[in-house]
Amino acid sequence: MFNYYFDAGREGHNDVVRLFEAIGAGVFEGYASQYVVRELKNAPEPKRSSMLALMEQYGISALDETPDADNLAKIYIEAGIIPKSHPFDSLHIAAATVYRLDCIVSYNFKHINRARTQISVTGVNNNEGYGGLTICTAEEVMDDERQNGHHN
Repeated sequence: MFNYYFDAGREGHNDVVRLFEAIGAGVFEGYASQYVVRELKNAPEPKRSSMLALMEQYGISALDETPDADNLAKIYIEAGIIPKSHPFDSLHIAAATVYRLDCIVSYNFKHINRARTQISVTGVNNNEGYGGLTICTAEEVMDDERQNGHHN
């Protein structure tokens, strides 16, 4: 999602910017796992510094890596939910689950933000003692907020 902030040509860009602003204003709490931070640090400059700066600019907290998230990510891969070739995708979902976040905001429609993943993750999470996890876009979060009258 961080890269969408800087790509005005991408569908979803405006909603991502609005979501970051809402997080900065305290409407939502924003979190990124250390897995996300590691991925951002692997991006080329100048985008790397710009994306990392968003965390401080909008008060997004970094969540530590945990053995529980590592183990859960392995289960997602073993279950065929996320391909072995994309371990970071599995770690993103696992970290959000272990920290019991309300949702993951993702524009990765290939592996993360799709019905099959959400259904399968919920099944694994229930077996492992965690609840389900909502996976959505920034637009869905912001539309829900507008409909409930919390944000203009």
